[in-house]
Amino acid sequence: MATTWNSTALRTEATESTRSIPWYLWCAVLAVTSVSIGAHWDVSWHRSIGRDSFWTPAHMAIYACGVLAAISCGYLVLYTSFRKPAQLTASSVEIFGLHAPLGAFIASWGGIAMMTSAPFDNWWHNAYGLDVKIISPPHTLLMLGVFAVSVGTLMLLLGAMNRARQAGNDTIARQLQWLLLYVGGLMVVFQMFFRMEYTWDVSLHGALAYQTMAIGMPTMFAVLWVSSRNRWACTWTAAIYTVFVIGAILILPLFPAEPKLGPVYHMVTTFIPPKFPILLLVPAFHLDLLWTRTQTWKPWLIALITGPVFVLPLVAAEWPFASFLMTPAAANRFFGTMYFDYSMPPTSYDVLRKFWNPEQGATLWTGLLLAMLFASVSTWLGVKLGRWMRELQR
Repeated sequence: MATTWNSTALRTEATESTRSIPWYLWCAVLAVTSVSIGAHWDVSWHRSIGRDSFWTPAHMAIYACGVLAAISCGYLVLYTSFRKPAQLTASSVEIFGLHAPLGAFIASWGGIAMMTSAPFDNWWHNAYGLDVKIISPPHTLLMLGVFAVSVGTLMLLLGAMNRARQAGNDTIARQLQWLLLYVGGLMVVFQMFFRMEYTWDVSLHGALAYQTMAIGMPTMFAVLWVSSRNRWACTWTAAIYTVFVIGAILILPLFPAEPKLGPVYHMVTTFIPPKFPILLLVPAFHLDLLWTRTQTWKPWLIALITGPVFVLPLVAAEWPFASFLMTPAAANRFFGTMYFDYSMPPTSYDVLRKFWNPEQGATLWTGLLLAMLFASVSTWLGVKLGRWMRELQR
């Protein structure tokens, strides 16, 4: 991969191409939006109807992400490689003789992985059952593809924002910053989606749920905070995640659904929404306050302090809130604890509204100390990546 720097050409490109946000960036943002909606819709489909067909609207919304990424980033790669416009070439890297911004190559790979996972997923369901767990080989390939499309889009937006700032176009830079935070919020949605089976409300009185969130979530927050140059980046992205999931809770039950697979333990009549979002707003707010005061510190020292600052406020907020979710007071349209999958037995912890394997005392604190360690390591990685991405031009 060649990354020869041409600062004069890059300044020219920054001046000429940052007067408005290019269409391919909007297309890439739409791709991330489509898969975020489609993924939650698809899980709701499985919980309400079962996997009756590959050609469901939810699946189409998911795989539209790959199509849109191919359109936007494929265009960018081919146009830059063969037409060689000076403006785009100056902000590109070379891979196997092709030229484009690095984010376009990453997103293109993600789109290919997503489309490859489609027939693999269909075969997997036919071989091992129509309704299986979220984490399976084809779903993992799909999620890796979605992650690549999201990261590629993030890098495209970062490069465009940095070039706009360099050109002195503050208006476009601010617009790109907000698009960056929006995509970052959807990436938080995606990260928490992948942890869904470990952060179910009945699991929130055990250390494993917090360990699961401590692995990777601080990385995401640190990358977004450092690279976006927004002092409230963590709070904004956590707010986008929260609003997105609450929106799904309020909207999905408005549409009718009925089970098409058995056994049926609950007479479902509408789409089942996701569980209430984890209170990530609490640690996100604390991280914004902390990192504003420690941004010049060495990454290892920031990481050392961030571990407890992420885990302890999260536990302090989520622990009593999880207890509230077990009560009849939470069984309403807003908190949505009265919705159950059609296939969930009446003896399950979810239906009984009881915590699964609750922990306390030394066992709990040992697990939480491990979560703090995971959060510290994740933060160190995020700060290092964020500082590299902060200067991204290509």
